This record gives sequence, C-alpha cells and structure tokens, in this order.
Amino acid sequence: MLSQLLTVAVAATAVTAQTFSKCDPTKKDCPFPKALGSKIIDHDFTKGATDFIKDLDGTKIEYDGTNGAVYSIKEPSNAPTTESDKYIFFGQVDITMKAAPGAGIVTSIVLESDDLDEVDWEWVGGDNTKVQTNYFSKGCTETYDRGGFTPVSSPLTEYHTYTLKWTREKLEWIINGQVVRTLNSAGLSGCAGYPQTPMRVKLGSWVAGKEGNSPGTIEWSGGLANFANAPFNAYYKSIRVQDFMGGGGAKEATEYQYTDRSGTWQSIKVVNDGKAVDNSDDKSTTTSATKSATKTGSTTLSTSTTGSIQPSGSGSANSPAGETNPTGTGSGSGSGSASQTTPGGSAPTSAAGKAVLSLGSVFAASLLYFVL
Repeated sequence: MLSQLLTVAVAATAVTAQTFSKCDPTKKDCPFPKALGSKIIDHDFTKGATDFIKDLDGTKIEYDGTNGAVYSIKEPSNAPTTESDKYIFFGQVDITMKAAPGAGIVTSIVLESDDLDEVDWEWVGGDNTKVQTNYFSKGCTETYDRGGFTPVSSPLTEYHTYTLKWTREKLEWIINGQVVRTLNSAGLSGCAGYPQTPMRVKLGSWVAGKEGNSPGTIEWSGGLANFANAPFNAYYKSIRVQDFMGGGGAKEATEYQYTDRSGTWQSIKVVNDGKAVDNSDDKSTTTSATKSATKTGSTTLSTSTTGSIQPSGSGSANSPAGETNPTGTGSGSGSGSASQTTPGGSAPTSAAGKAVLSLGSVFAASLLYFVL
C-alpha cells in the first residue's frame, strides 16, 4: 500500500509535523475547555454563518445560498480553516459536504482535543472514489497503522453526510447512515489509545501538492496542484453537533475540568456553572437532525441519506486492536498526512507526508512546527 511505503520514507521527519495545542493539560495547568452542553447545533450553511464555527485568522469564509459555506483555495498559500470555540465530551457530529476537487488539494473534518486526541475524515482532491479516516491518542506518532480508506461515490462532486458518533465505548465513522468503520475503546492503550478527551470541531482545506512540501506529501495528495484550474472549492452545506457531556447522563455542562495529567475520560470532571455534575452512569443517547435510521447492535443512529457509498470491499486490512469493520472496507494502514498551518490561515509551509499522520495538523491556529 502506498501509505505504508510513504511511512518508511518520511517517518524520521514526521514526528514534529502533527497536531498542535496551545496548552496541553496533560503537561501543565491550562484553561478548562468550555462545553457546548445541552444546546444542539443544527445549522444550514446555505443560510449563512453560525456562531459555533469561527473563522481563524486569515480566513474569510463566504456563504452560498445553494452550496453553503465555501472553503476556497485560489493560490498555494490559502488554507481556509474554521473551528468551534466550544467542546464536546463524547458526542455526535453530522456534516453534509462536498470535498474540493483537484490534485494536491486536501479537505478535512477533524475533532481535536487540547491534549491531542483526534478523530479525522480526509479527502484528497485527485481521488473521487474514497474518503480516508484516522484517529490519534495524545498526539502519538510512534505507530502508523490507524488510518483507513472507505469507498464512497463521487465525494468531490456529490454531497454526502459524514457522521462521527463518539461514546465512551466506541467511535463510529458513518456515511449517509451506514457505519463504515468502528473503533472499540476496550483493549486500546499507548500510542493506539482511544480518543477520550473533550474536542473541538475543525473544518478546512489546504494545499498539500505544492513546491516546497515533501515528496511524500505531494505524492500522497495526488501531485502538484494546477492553479490554472483554481479556485478549488470545498462546500460544507450543513452541520449538526450534539455534546454527550461525558456520556454519563449529565443534563447540562458549561466546562470540562482536567483533574490530573492522565488524559483519561474518568479524570475529567463535568461542571455546570461551577458545580460538579454526577456523570458516573452512562445514559447518553444520540439523535440527529436527519432523516433515516441505521441500526447497529442495540443503538439506533439517525443520519441523512444524501447519496450512497460504493459497495464495500472484501474485509479489513491490518485492523488495529479494538476495531471492527462492518462494511468490509479497508481499515488498515492507510490515510493521512503531516502538515502545519502557518499563522493567518496560510497553507502548510512544509509537510512530512506520513502515511497516517494527523490531518488535524492543518488546523493549528497559531505558530506550529515546520518540517522539511
């Protein structure tokens, strides 16, 4: 697999080229993440902006009455990026979108925590047949076997609804109501540990295929971007976000407090207006502002059914421990990139192209590491 070959070539330089935290609570005292809480975000971007998602410095998202939020790349330095200022502590995110076409162009949906737990969707603009998935624990890049590929029909030219359903027990990647990848929390530890700390939602696109980036990154992204074909536009039509508030039946939350340096969900206190909330009993449920129900086990998921994914493959490849793959799509060592966003929303000035590194690195909001 291409990604495995790229990993060997760039692993030595990729370690520093990944997600960035302004303050890591597993290393020092940090401001507590502000909770989304019981408010459910359910927004149609064709109607304009939402206060939940903020433009980062240097980004100015435009809104189209038909296509929604337009993340437009017109030149190599562009990397339109937005993120939420509120966090979810387990939850469900549904986004209906169409990724940007064009070799060398990358579009992403990311959940990312202050201690660098991360969950990703990622599309490369030269491939109109699949989406890449990935996850990280505490920013660890010592192993490169957590990425996966899922076939999907025309993700660059058709709208699909991509869902992340994240609970204490498992993480599910869902396309148009169909679970395409499941990561069970049981048995995961170390570098392949389970993402479990409060996360923000990040959206954006960037130029991986440009002069100055590593050969591995350029190859992974499909080659150098041809700006004669610009602008390269990704369209985010709608977003729905529900915070499970720790997954223990909390009715409200205003912030999440790290009580030690462990970065485990058990160590994080759910707080409502300064008072700790009893969050010991897992009574979390999930709903969605969408139309059809898909059953998986005893849990019913509701997600939109815009479009359809392609037929599944023949089984998982090198599936990490704790992972199941109900549709048979590849879930072995596959996707990802190593990248950084420079201040002002500009594109990564260098990227290591590692096979399953964080696409969330695109969304570093301020000065990051630069790697050649």
